[in-house]
Amino acid sequence: MRNLTLKQFKTVQAIVSHGKIVSAAKVLGLSPPAVTIQLRQVEEEFQLALFDRTSDGMRPTAAGLAFVEAAQAIEERLRLLEDAMDAIKGVRTGSLRLGVVSTAKYFAPRLMAGFMKEHPDIDMRLAIGNRAETIDRLKNHDIDIALMGRPPKEVSVRASVFGDHPLVIIAPPEHPLASARDISKERIAEEHFLVREPGSGTRISLEIFLSDVPGRIDDLGVEMGSNETIKQAVMADLGIAFISAHTIAAETEAGRLVILDVVGMPIRRQWFSVMRTDHVISPAMATFNDFLMRRGATYLPLFGKLYPYAEANDAARTQQARASGKLSE
Repeated sequence: MRNLTLKQFKTVQAIVSHGKIVSAAKVLGLSPPAVTIQLRQVEEEFQLALFDRTSDGMRPTAAGLAFVEAAQAIEERLRLLEDAMDAIKGVRTGSLRLGVVSTAKYFAPRLMAGFMKEHPDIDMRLAIGNRAETIDRLKNHDIDIALMGRPPKEVSVRASVFGDHPLVIIAPPEHPLASARDISKERIAEEHFLVREPGSGTRISLEIFLSDVPGRIDDLGVEMGSNETIKQAVMADLGIAFISAHTIAAETEAGRLVILDVVGMPIRRQWFSVMRTDHVISPAMATFNDFLMRRGATYLPLFGKLYPYAEANDAARTQQARASGKLSE
């Protein structure tokens, strides 16, 4: 294995990405025979085939996938080495690849803008995807930090809470339950739901919420692929939806959607910053994570009416403290 070169790692990565020797050669700026020689040398080194040669192209074997995972890890460590060297030289630069689940796209750009204003020399890249896609990017070393509502179990991670994530049920303003109060779980379970795909964080939370209503989660509702589609469908009166409150700020303020007053709602979850445990924390990653812990919650859309009882209790405690002289006006 000591005979392996970075060029060979890049060659195998290119073949996996593009599926054919000819395509990989074009990307690498090499001739197809040169790429074939590089691949043959690696396969001879391990005495294993890294690809199955098929009529549809090159398909990586188990050995090929393991090799590519190692190549991604090496690429990541080299990038971190560059950042570390800059830090040693006192250069306040670096790079950060941020991945967010689709629900977080409603606040991630503002959060990034706030961070980059404080740290203009850190180069940031943003990748948005559903939960499964974001977890895959973590697995493949394609992102440094992920923002999501529930840490994954598929990969070993460090997870830190940076803000509250309320989940609510929404309906169009003209819905019969729009003005109702203290709607029971059994009553809301009778409604027609619009839901995200299996594996979505909000869908899992809805399944948990309705799990004690007999037979309800067997036919949860009509699946839709994005929060935007779900919101448009609810506004068109095609059903109600269980959704992150952070995705509906504009629509509720404009009166196009309403939050239903369901007993036990909103469900309080948290937003997490997630990093692989085997990922060396670069200066840029540490700086961003510190920013998240200090200021991340301030970039989340605010819903003052979501927790009326908590606010009432807070107000009562404040009034009590002032009356006792423990708090000044």
